[in-house]
Amino acid sequence: MAATAQDVRTIALSLPDSSEKLAWGMPTFRVGGKIFVALSDDDTSIGVKCPKEDRAELIAAEPEKFFLREGHDDNYAWLRVRLAAVQDEAELRAILIDSWLQAAPKRLAAAHPELAPNRA
Repeated sequence: MAATAQDVRTIALSLPDSSEKLAWGMPTFRVGGKIFVALSDDDTSIGVKCPKEDRAELIAAEPEKFFLREGHDDNYAWLRVRLAAVQDEAELRAILIDSWLQAAPKRLAAAHPELAPNRA
């Protein structure tokens, strides 16, 4: 299954208090005013929140799936994901939930423990 931009939109908007807003000519999805996912201009990849210290390991493990946009992501806690390399809807959902949890206000995230079963 190659994930699509519509899959991203459907899952992102299903998360609590999420909204879609155009920024830089591309759809972005926000929670608490913060972007947690952005579609690329060609709909082939997404940017998601990711702690800087975790990025290198993810990219090394699955370089066909994860990458950085040089000169843009270097200084931000951000990671790119190639949609064609996402295994299935469950994996896409897990990626988006993880990003949502990083961007969501703490009180909102705490109100949804079902989204973070292993963070309790």
